[in-house]
Amino acid sequence: MQNFTFSYPTKVYFGEGALEGALPEELARVGETVMLAYGGGSIKKNGVYDAVMEKLKAAGKDVVEFSGIMPNPTYAKVQEGAKLAREKGVDFILSVGGGSVIDCCKIVSVQAKTDRDVWTMEFVDHEFPVEGIPMGAVVTIFGTGAEMNNGAVITNEETKQKNGMGGSFHGFAVLDPAYTLSAPMKQALSGAFDMLSHSMETYFGKPYDNNLSDRIALANMRCIIDNTRAMIAANEVAK
Repeated sequence: MQNFTFSYPTKVYFGEGALEGALPEELARVGETVMLAYGGGSIKKNGVYDAVMEKLKAAGKDVVEFSGIMPNPTYAKVQEGAKLAREKGVDFILSVGGGSVIDCCKIVSVQAKTDRDVWTMEFVDHEFPVEGIPMGAVVTIFGTGAEMNNGAVITNEETKQKNGMGGSFHGFAVLDPAYTLSAPMKQALSGAFDMLSHSMETYFGKPYDNNLSDRIALANMRCIIDNTRAMIAANEVAK
C-alpha cells in the first residue's frame, strides 16, 4: 500500500517510516513541554519509545512521561494524568500506543484545562468541555480507530460505570504499519475483530438505507476478513 496523508479532521500520516518526517514537522508547531503518554512499556521493547524520544529531544522539547495507562483506562488514571499535566505546565500531549492510551489522553486533555470534574460535567450537568491541551498520536496497534474521533470509553471504578465520554481530538496521527509487526498474534487478532465489529455495527445499525456508509462498511469487512486469514497464515504484509 502506498504512503499517504489524510485529514478528517485528524491529519493522518500513513506509511513505513512515516514517523521520520511527520513527527519533526508537527513538533515544530507545538509548545515546549510535551507529555509522552504510553501504556505498559511495550514501546520500549519494540523501539518505538527510542524513536519518539529521539525526535522529541531533537526538537528541543521538555518531556514529561505519563506511563502505565491500562487497557480499558480508568477515570482515576485520567485524573492522575490531568494533575501531572497541570503541575508540569504541559503544552502538548503525544499519545503513543493503541486505543486505550489514545482514549485516556482525550479526557486528560480536557480535564487538565478545567477545575470542574468532567465526569460530573458530562453525566450530571450534561455539558461537554470545550477546551483541551493539543494532542497528537503515534499509533502502534490497529483496532478501534480511536485516533480519528474525540470519543473515549472510560471506567469509573468509584461509580462502577463504564461510559463513553467526549474529549479532545488528536490533531495528527502517525500510522506506521511496521509497528504492528511486533504485536503478539492474540493482540493482532483482537484488533482485527474489533475493526470487524465496528464495521458490522455501522452496516446493521439504523437507518437501513442503502447508503454510502453501508458500501464502505461492506468493503471494510471484506478487507478485514481477507487480511486476517492471510495474517493467520503468517503473511506479514497482511499484518
